[in-house]
Amino acid sequence: MPAARESLLDAAYTALARRPWSAVRMVDVAAAAGVSRQTLYNEFGSKEGLARALVRREADGYLAGVDRALATPSDARDRLTAAAEWTAGLARDNALVRAMLTGCWSDRLPSPTLSAVPSSSAVPAQRRADGPLPSPGDFVAIVRDRAVVVLTGPGAAKPDTAELARSCELVVRLALSCVAAPPGEGGVADLVRSALYRQLPG
Repeated sequence: MPAARESLLDAAYTALARRPWSAVRMVDVAAAAGVSRQTLYNEFGSKEGLARALVRREADGYLAGVDRALATPSDARDRLTAAAEWTAGLARDNALVRAMLTGCWSDRLPSPTLSAVPSSSAVPAQRRADGPLPSPGDFVAIVRDRAVVVLTGPGAAKPDTAELARSCELVVRLALSCVAAPPGEGGVADLVRSALYRQLPG
């Protein structure tokens, strides 16, 4: 990702932490990133384009963290527990991730349309994030499917794939419930391990 683009997204994220998205001005984002307003518009096309790119970056960062959690050298239960803890922890700290995972967009946040948007800009669509953005249901399916691939990969035990997919989806949905209603003592890990105790080998 070009340095100017990353700086602009960082500046937009910082601005959003300080004020509602409706009060975030493009000129201020450009100034904070140390580039011209024209560079900002060249990169994203509009404030909506900036919002979509920011949401896409946070979604990609969340999924990269899921991949790291699933890649830890441990058993299936521990890997899924790590992914659930990452989900709940990041959503607690990142309002955009929380909104993406729950579908609950507050009036402080940008709420870009999830479907693909038409664009007449010369800026490549992948840079403008004009393609569809994931819904909460999409995240459930994406994380479930990534977990199944990792847990049935080379060197892994070969559980029933359909049953494993159900277990992985259960963990994702349990993590999302912890985002909406944070658990008490024991936290996410105890809930996930209890749910998986009879379903997956230790």
